[in-house]
Amino acid sequence: MTPPPPPLTFRRSPDGRRPDPALDDAPLRTARDAFVQGHWAEARTLLQETGHDWDLRGHRVICLARTPAGEAWTREWQLAEPDSQDAALLLACAMAMRAARGKGDANAARVALDAAARAAPHDPTPWLALLLLFRRTATPPDCHHPFGELHARHPEHHHGHHLMAAALAEEGRGVYDFAAQAAERAPADSPLALLPVTAHAQRFRVLAARGEVPPDPTAAGHWHGRHPRRIVEAAFNWWLEWGAEDRNPRRLIDLNHLAYAKFHEGRMAEAAALFQRIGPHPTREPWAFSGREPHRAFRAAHRTALGAA
Repeated sequence: MTPPPPPLTFRRSPDGRRPDPALDDAPLRTARDAFVQGHWAEARTLLQETGHDWDLRGHRVICLARTPAGEAWTREWQLAEPDSQDAALLLACAMAMRAARGKGDANAARVALDAAARAAPHDPTPWLALLLLFRRTATPPDCHHPFGELHARHPEHHHGHHLMAAALAEEGRGVYDFAAQAAERAPADSPLALLPVTAHAQRFRVLAARGEVPPDPTAAGHWHGRHPRRIVEAAFNWWLEWGAEDRNPRRLIDLNHLAYAKFHEGRMAEAAALFQRIGPHPTREPWAFSGREPHRAFRAAHRTALGAA
């Protein structure tokens, strides 16, 4: 049975901003808006056009997979086109995202993802979905296998590295070596140059959640000291040199992390420049790491930085 159209998905936050996981990917937003109403042809065209840009493909597939009734609509697509690998992948990812929310069968999702991985052995996206599922339903050490498979297919996978950094931050300080090595091995223009900043932010999340540091990063002094100053300076310099070249929507996640670091480091002019580039696209991480509503935390930092710059 065709499910009814779902309610509006992306409600405005109290400060008026819309927390949209599509970020500034306009073609994705268009396809997603059609998809939530049951029109899957736009999603099919979008994924065909995305091709083998693995970072962009992962971003788009996961965003579509997280939509309300996404699993039901994708089953309709698969009924119409049973040989479509994109439909099989999106269905497996939608099953995984539901299971990650505790609303689906994790074992069934893993079977579907395994089939999708075998059907498209060069595509890292099924392994990205499995890694996301493990982040919600397994332990941090369990994440090593899907990340290894993902990394073997796309060594610079942006989302995969962010997920693994979050898992390793919960295991201990090994996240710092992981991030440093990833940044060093990546090409000069790779946004993985900013991964050490993300790793340091994730480590704060873990320490604050355990009550080992104050929940305010500034009060905790988490962005002061030789190591954080060095990695933030290197990341900011990378952004100055290469940031204009990066058009992947996930660059906004990096910009939010870098603005967060600069703000809590007390470098308001540089934070203000980053906030201007972020524009209307704050992200949940890292602004939620202190336990505050993320968009309110973003707006407060935004006002302070621009007022002081």
